[in-house]
Amino acid sequence: MSRLNQIVNVLQDYELDALLLTGPINRRWATGFKSSAGALVATREGSYFIIDGRYIESAKAAIQGVEVIQIKAGQKYPDVVCEIIARHGAGRLGFEEQVMAQGTYTTYEEKLDWELVPAQKLMDTLRASKSASELDLMGRAQAITDQTFAEILPVITPEMTERELAAEIIYRLLKNGADKPSFDPIVVSGPRSSLPHGSPGDHALSGFVTMDFGAMFDGYCADMTRTIAIGTATDEMRRVYDTVLQAQLAGIRAARAGTPGKEIDAAARQVITDAGYGAYFDHGFGHGIGLEVHEGINAGPTEERILPTGAVISAEPGIYLPGQFGVRIEDILHLTEFGSENLTRSPKELIVL
Repeated sequence: MSRLNQIVNVLQDYELDALLLTGPINRRWATGFKSSAGALVATREGSYFIIDGRYIESAKAAIQGVEVIQIKAGQKYPDVVCEIIARHGAGRLGFEEQVMAQGTYTTYEEKLDWELVPAQKLMDTLRASKSASELDLMGRAQAITDQTFAEILPVITPEMTERELAAEIIYRLLKNGADKPSFDPIVVSGPRSSLPHGSPGDHALSGFVTMDFGAMFDGYCADMTRTIAIGTATDEMRRVYDTVLQAQLAGIRAARAGTPGKEIDAAARQVITDAGYGAYFDHGFGHGIGLEVHEGINAGPTEERILPTGAVISAEPGIYLPGQFGVRIEDILHLTEFGSENLTRSPKELIVL
């Protein structure tokens, strides 16, 4: 079944007569076509893709099962969308409330007779279960990420700065076949490793070095974190590292389709709490990943939604001791009804360089 048909088939479940997609990620997921502009209108009677002259020829060749309409010079997307919607009488139009800007929403609200209904959940749900082709692309993205990690280990020295190591990671991701990094790499070391999302600086590498990075391949993201030590690791550093590793393994054992995200998080969080570090794990166990590095579903402490078969989530517990050091270990998991498949191949035992 095409993705457009998947959307149309669930419109009634969400009490919608049509769905408007203006965000580039959801447009790409629905049509397979990448563009910096455009709008997709999916109705129960038919679907329409509106695009400007830069993309019209490619869109007509690439997109099947929709009427491709070229926006004319001087027209605005809301004008064309409203003309199309008007052909279908009054109804309820779903939109991406987490994507659409307030000004754009106001324009549609003023022009449309239809009721605008938040429908981000519809798209989050459809995108959560990855197809075989999506899993293949994510596996290739992660393989590039794993290869990059293996290649950077021999070049890391105490004289290197966080910024230099981040640059080395980006270079090797691209050299190994990535479209681009799936996000700006996080490289923090020494006391700064306690910053979960710290930016690389001009600090020489020391103590624990946390590297969080991933490749994007054909639009799909990888995401991995490894923490290594420079020189030596104290007993406390080793104790914290082992606690994080055991927490991650506990979460991975609990990860399976049909489970609420919070139960997976709880399995990992209990290990950290029992070790006395519960106050220093202040984010969720994992997040959804796919065309975006952070997608709608997650495995966090408040996530009550059931994670579906085919979902891909990160597995990334951490402990962050302010002013001292931090540790995070992250893989990505494909959930099945029997458990999970780990797409990450990089080693997880503590590496001391």
